[in-house]
Amino acid sequence: MELRDKAGVEFNPAAYFHPAAQVRRLRQHLPAFDQTDLPVKATYIVQVQAYSDSVLFVSRWFNAVACRATAAQLTALAKLPAVRRVTELPDRPLLPTARLPAVRPVVGKDKMTLSTADRQLARQQTRTLGGDAFRRAGLDGRGLRIAIFDVGFSGADQHPAFRELFAQKKVVASYDFVRHVPDVFHGGTHGLEVLSCLAGRLPDGTLLGLAPGAEYLLARTERMHREVYAEELDWLAAVEWADRNGADIINSSLGYTSRRYFPEEMNGRTSLVARAAELAARKGILVVNAAGNDGDNEDWRTVGTPADADSVLAVGGINPETGLHLDFSAYGPSADRRLKPNVAAFGTVLAASPGGYSRIDGTSFASPLVAGFAACAWQQQRTLTAMALFQQIQESASLYPYYDYAHGYGIPQAEALLRQTQQASKQPQAATVNFVAQDSVLAVFIRPEIAQMVLTQQLPLYTDSIGGSDEVPSRVAPLGKEEARPASSLEAPSETTPAVVARPPALPAASYLYWHVADAKGVLRRYEVLEVSQRAILRIPRRTLLPGDVVRVFYQGITHSYPIK
Repeated sequence: MELRDKAGVEFNPAAYFHPAAQVRRLRQHLPAFDQTDLPVKATYIVQVQAYSDSVLFVSRWFNAVACRATAAQLTALAKLPAVRRVTELPDRPLLPTARLPAVRPVVGKDKMTLSTADRQLARQQTRTLGGDAFRRAGLDGRGLRIAIFDVGFSGADQHPAFRELFAQKKVVASYDFVRHVPDVFHGGTHGLEVLSCLAGRLPDGTLLGLAPGAEYLLARTERMHREVYAEELDWLAAVEWADRNGADIINSSLGYTSRRYFPEEMNGRTSLVARAAELAARKGILVVNAAGNDGDNEDWRTVGTPADADSVLAVGGINPETGLHLDFSAYGPSADRRLKPNVAAFGTVLAASPGGYSRIDGTSFASPLVAGFAACAWQQQRTLTAMALFQQIQESASLYPYYDYAHGYGIPQAEALLRQTQQASKQPQAATVNFVAQDSVLAVFIRPEIAQMVLTQQLPLYTDSIGGSDEVPSRVAPLGKEEARPASSLEAPSETTPAVVARPPALPAASYLYWHVADAKGVLRRYEVLEVSQRAILRIPRRTLLPGDVVRVFYQGITHSYPIK
């Protein structure tokens, strides 16, 4: 229930906040505290306790109290002068809906035996983000505090992957918000796996994540085998705790979907955790959240919450073998048609697991890879605000300024970010494709000098409407889908490309062409990924294009734009 005011409460921010929290706010030119930081009035809490069975949580940020109460007690509570609004929340266990990470044990007699392929994956999951460039620059997250919200960190304090982390006392605080104890090294191993994608190492020293130098706050907020609304209360409690203890970045490889919400509620404003994440961002914290694993769930498919929040950096999953979206990784956009996911990283990783190391699938592991990237980026530019960092991460990504609802802006790139420029190069770039407006189609061709470089394979597509079809979409479809697409045989003379922006490809071995049609507000009506097999790669029926639309094509590191007039 929400309370009316905080009139007359006393507050000393220097006594309440850890020095790291105070410095974070000072660095970002934020006030030392605001109204949401003030404690809830003690007299109000006493009144609530008198009319409820128990108080579960008191939130400073929302000036609210969560409690257990009967229907008669709720009626009495609503009449209290201290109470502004009473909201009845579900208190029954909900069936689990999240796709649990699929764990595939590595090859060998035990999990400490690593194959060449395992070691290669371990190197690639950071190298694809530009980990080598960060290491050359001496960036490892040092000076940053990263909070991890998860189901538990069983065995992390004893695992060899974290020997240096614990020896250097870099886990600076922990709390189990389920049991209300400091010990978090129980409950489940998902948190151990996530932590390894930030700060874990193989026995030979190979890094599994980009931020071994950061300090960590570990919070258990989840139950293992059931979904209850109290998990969102625990997420809120954890974010207030993380703020107080100086977190710069929060990694939340968690999400709430169909057993609690409808897809149309994934708008960044409905869920408690989305609203809490937005408030954390206003306090100078970068919140990084997994997009979710419902991409192949026909009843849901879209991102969960709090990944739906506008100020949350939502991370999708990439297949290491293809460099493209993984089937299970949730699609965007948000219910109100904002871009989600924002960026992407490997969704199949080598991670620490009980007794050794395992290959594991899930956007749960793409998220901490990007959180580690953010820590290195912020270490290099400590004067950035959280949202300026958010934007720089997007602009460093492999597809930027191209985007779609499967890959976001692509995989963040350290070299692009370290150059402190919004474009990969300020030099004029040679066009790689031509747009040709014909009577009934807008055709896209690979330029002759580039065509010699293309591959000959075909690829499943990601699209809302097949580009070669004459069908006009009747609405803005929120999701991508995969289908086989035959290559076009159309040929035509070249034409100058109207707009070109360059970006170095994250996976140079792949020769993919990405394209989308965006309306005047930037909302995608169609998008697709093709593996190039010939010069005439695409034709779009002109009757499906509306004035104000923009057709964008990303190929060989360059984005081309064609406005429809």
